[in-house]
Amino acid sequence: MTEPPDDREVLLRVARALEAAGVEYALGGSVATGLQGEPRATNDVDFAVRLSEQQVSRLATELGPDFAVDEEGLREAVRRRGSDNIFFLPSALKIDLFVRGGEPFDDSELSRRRLQPIRGDDRAWIATPEDNILRKLVWFRKGGEVSDRQWRDVLGILRLPGHVLDWDYLRQWAPRLGVADLLERVASQA
Repeated sequence: MTEPPDDREVLLRVARALEAAGVEYALGGSVATGLQGEPRATNDVDFAVRLSEQQVSRLATELGPDFAVDEEGLREAVRRRGSDNIFFLPSALKIDLFVRGGEPFDDSELSRRRLQPIRGDDRAWIATPEDNILRKLVWFRKGGEVSDRQWRDVLGILRLPGHVLDWDYLRQWAPRLGVADLLERVASQA
């Protein structure tokens, strides 16, 4: 019996399927912040996607039989600009797809994404450290400011030696996203 692919291989397979389906995406969440800061174990992989209803079937086809995709649920997520998940069946890894579009920050996040090595020469588009910081702070606020994991992810990025962050960008968006106080607080702790 062969071992299922590890999480990085799965995220690369999803990235390749998104690209083949013509879907603009950026890897985000804890996997991205782990690549940009302090790695930690996570139960899922998050992608910000600019997905249309017409692309859903093509994406499901490109993913192939190793993935469970509820096409109607994904179309509904597109309509409401929400999220839905797919599953990599061999390991039951959950992949969250967060549909972006309609908000200025969504456009900014996807326009600033970077092509980054994930494993060897294999690359995927990833949200910038600044956009991951802002998204994590928004999730921290929405979650009642109790998630140590979200806070630690942000600190992990801020504390990484040699990281040059665009503080003007962070300070431009933080008030618009309602997290200016959190940004200043986490910056003082870092």
